[in-house]
Amino acid sequence: MDTALAPLRDPRYAPARLEIEVRPDGTRILFNPTPLDGPFPTVAGPLLHWAERAPARTWLAERSGEGWREVSYSEAAGRIAALAGGLRERGIGGPRPLLILARNGIDHALIKYAAMSQGMPVAPVSPQYGLPGANLSRLAQAVETLNPSAIYTEDAALFGEALAAPFLAGLPVIAGRNARPGDVSLGDLERASPAAPSARPEDHAKYLLTSGSTGRPKAVINLQERMAANAAQVAACFADPDPPVVVNAAPWSHSLGANAILHMVLHRGGTLYIDAGQPVEGRFGDTVRNLREVAPTYHNMVPAGWMMFAGELEADPDLARNFFSRVRLMQYGGANLGQEICDRIQAVAVRTVGERISFSSGYGATETGPTAANVHWPNTRMGLMGLPLPGTTVKLAPLAGKLEFRVKGPQVTTGYLGQPELSAASFDEEGFYRLGDAARLVDPEDIRKGLAFDGRLSENFKLASGTFVNVGELRIAVIGAVGDAVTDAIVCGEGESGVGLLFYPRPGYAPEAVMEAVRTAVAAHNARGGGGAGRVARALVLPDGPDANAGEITDKGYIAQPVARALRAAFIGRMFAGAPDPGVMVFETA
Repeated sequence: MDTALAPLRDPRYAPARLEIEVRPDGTRILFNPTPLDGPFPTVAGPLLHWAERAPARTWLAERSGEGWREVSYSEAAGRIAALAGGLRERGIGGPRPLLILARNGIDHALIKYAAMSQGMPVAPVSPQYGLPGANLSRLAQAVETLNPSAIYTEDAALFGEALAAPFLAGLPVIAGRNARPGDVSLGDLERASPAAPSARPEDHAKYLLTSGSTGRPKAVINLQERMAANAAQVAACFADPDPPVVVNAAPWSHSLGANAILHMVLHRGGTLYIDAGQPVEGRFGDTVRNLREVAPTYHNMVPAGWMMFAGELEADPDLARNFFSRVRLMQYGGANLGQEICDRIQAVAVRTVGERISFSSGYGATETGPTAANVHWPNTRMGLMGLPLPGTTVKLAPLAGKLEFRVKGPQVTTGYLGQPELSAASFDEEGFYRLGDAARLVDPEDIRKGLAFDGRLSENFKLASGTFVNVGELRIAVIGAVGDAVTDAIVCGEGESGVGLLFYPRPGYAPEAVMEAVRTAVAAHNARGGGGAGRVARALVLPDGPDANAGEITDKGYIAQPVARALRAAFIGRMFAGAPDPGVMVFETA
């Protein structure tokens, strides 16, 4: 069957609605008037709701040997109430947060919701900050920003080096495993008398750190009512009575994993299989194994994951049969995904089940809940930001020849912890939060066809000629052309006469093969007229992959471009040298 002619499986979206205002200066105001269906006032609301309506349904599952450890809604509600009582008995509570130093897991979720149910904010930080060998300065900065009153760690032995750091001295430690003398074990905490939820809608529920790639970390305030509202907004995009089944690895130290996945699943009474895999060589096998066993109804990964998964689906018919058996919607986030990857996955879907699967993206930031917009109609076109969520207003403001994306809605943060001046500066005169990204109309004659990402204004840079380089568009175009020989690229050239790219080689490929793949793909890209900033002038293949401990790759799996440029400064200098060495590929750009 011709893939393009195959029918699309119904993703069960509700009808898309949009109100449009066009101002004389070219500003567009887009509002989605779809009403929300009974949003819960606090984050504890959906847990109690589903514990009563579907007590035996599995909420969370995690790997345990060859099988899965599961916790049902009723069991989770009981354990969370007991943990909340334990926190209260030990005087752990109040406005200062519970710092969470743990990977995704059932116990992590239980203690998190226990604290939030009592109005105590939680602050999950990246486990990378405290794992053996980590640069503890990042954890020290996080602690200075957050000022926690206590710590939860999944394993006091695994995170022992971090827990012994002087900047954590004196803080009570709750340990899931391997409690040290003086620590409180999770089991002891859970033996307390249960405590009913006492959080108010206006209480701080969670602090999530932004990447800090261009400065010190900022703690984004998630209010109880705003975190709950964003889940209700996403749910209102669907006309789907069935609870979702999800396999996901997005870290809970970031808004995508913590709110758009974990809390969205809870809000809709679904089941989340916690995936310990990562979209990097040597760690992706866990994800593939899980998806051979569990057939999701909704699947979300970062682009690096989808790039690897495309090859797995093509090579493994059994995996494809299980994955496509009931998935209704595929989604990516964190960065853009090339159309070629989508097309490869759709070809496998059609070959396997005779249908294409709607494949799309959402858009937002930690400060917007995270979801401000998404594609809530059947779609197979990559690069879209979508349209505003129900109850959300988007302003497209002309700026430097582009349309800056700004947002207002019940999910948007009130600001940053302890930084009122920065908080105020993040909003425009009408109260719209400024994300620093640009959008463009897919069809200028019909705004309802959606918005496409048009570059990160803070990530883009200018060449010596004054030409803007659209980093995101250029990176995706060239990586897609190179194919499997590389895993990602750093876009460079600020102040230079042309654009240069540093490529991360895929492990297992011979250096000569990687160089040839890059040389061929870049030449073809240039011959087509380029994209993002036209043609690529120089390229260099790096000797190794990104360094996660140094922050070069985030634990969501994408490259932090400003950090990577700083860490690879010597290679950038080598690439743009007046007399480049033989390892530097030089291309005609005229």
